[in-house]
Amino acid sequence: MVPYTVTTTIDSEKCIGCGLCISVCPSDTISLQNGKAVITGEESIQCGHCAAICPQEAITVHALDNSLFCTTFEEQKDWLGFGQPDIQQIVRLMRSRRSCRNYGDKPVPLDTLNDLIKIGISAPSGSNVQKWSFTVLPDRDTLLTLGNHVMAYFKSLNRMAESYPLRLVSYWFSKDELGQYYSNYYARVKESIEAFENEGIDRLFHGATAAILIGGNKEKYAGSPHEDALLASQNILLAAHAMGLGTCLIGFAVEAMKRDVSIKEKLGIPKTESIFSVIGIGFPKEKYQTVTGRKPVDIRYFNAKKE
Repeated sequence: MVPYTVTTTIDSEKCIGCGLCISVCPSDTISLQNGKAVITGEESIQCGHCAAICPQEAITVHALDNSLFCTTFEEQKDWLGFGQPDIQQIVRLMRSRRSCRNYGDKPVPLDTLNDLIKIGISAPSGSNVQKWSFTVLPDRDTLLTLGNHVMAYFKSLNRMAESYPLRLVSYWFSKDELGQYYSNYYARVKESIEAFENEGIDRLFHGATAAILIGGNKEKYAGSPHEDALLASQNILLAAHAMGLGTCLIGFAVEAMKRDVSIKEKLGIPKTESIFSVIGIGFPKEKYQTVTGRKPVDIRYFNAKKE
């Protein structure tokens, strides 16, 4: 259930009755009475639009934590208007961010990881519920603990995939999931596990020294927890690059925790919570010279006027 409780208050002494708060409120929480903005609605998605647009700072949304600002650098808290950001630098940042697979040993400070999460939660979320969760693995040893659990899962899966009878059963009753895994991933996963166990080569986290796991719980609220987690992830990936850090999304860890819920339990993550994104983080040993292109994309256009 989405918490729609109204926590907004308006200081009538400061309010000048401009009505801007009413124009941006998606919940019809506010109306104008006797030349002043007042709370008349019974629901609010607590987005904070009203407080952000008020020229008199007369509005407070008490459900919002205004202390969630970064500590490792000084934020500029005035709103950056439409058309004001440097689009060239924004696109340059997006194109410069690359998945990092070569990290140094230097640990990522905990304050930096916390700031990345604060930046992450500035992403949009379905119905503005903001019910994402963040689990921080702050050091290399802790990260390897997760890595060992993930590898144990895939060792077990590989043993199953080696069995032709089990692949045949999967073909008839499970949409050939095991057979497709065997064809597409088995050999590479086996090689990666052997490289880790025999040579200490980390092909899962690539030597990252920390990780942030992003999840959500669909059972407890409406909205789109999977999409919310991925939106927050993109914020973190871009911010990490700007902070001098490398990142890489670890899909194999996500899949392992999806299939084996005991891995989440070992990390203190509730059973009812799903992990949608695992981001490996560290100080990169890579240095690129230029941005590159992407695979061709097909753009579809639909014009209703031609129907």
